[in-house]
Amino acid sequence: MQQAQPDSSAIETLYRQHGSQLVVFASALIGERSRAQDVVHQVFLKLLERGSLSRATDAKAYLFASVRNAVLNDAKVRARDVPLDTESAWFDPPDRDYAAERNLRRAIGALSEDQREVVVLHIWGELTFFQIAHVLGVSPNTAASRYRYALARLRDAMSAREEPYANA
Repeated sequence: MQQAQPDSSAIETLYRQHGSQLVVFASALIGERSRAQDVVHQVFLKLLERGSLSRATDAKAYLFASVRNAVLNDAKVRARDVPLDTESAWFDPPDRDYAAERNLRRAIGALSEDQREVVVLHIWGELTFFQIAHVLGVSPNTAASRYRYALARLRDAMSAREEPYANA
């Protein structure tokens, strides 16, 4: 029986479409961009070895779940916790406000891990709550609730930082 040739062009297209989002997600979980890139590359290498994503019903959610699992496996191998690097750039706004960006990164870093995962998956990963639920193994309502709670905490944290300057 002849082994099927990998559909490398389809996998390359998936990498081009979602690779940067997957790295941001893995970075949020690992806290180190270079390790996150390694994890994402390992996921895509396994896809190339396997040949395709034909059995996945939602390729994007499957990729995020695969990266999450690879991160968890990497953490087990390394057997140590690495805090989120709050100084790494998560986005490049056109008129960059470094102080606000630093405050937002700190506020995101202060979220619980489950809330931070949902925020990163939804905002930077552009996943729906249904897809997030699939990635995290929770219900869509739980994913949406975590997102709402995280936004409330971020809103409070960001407005608390702005208040001292409101009367200036």
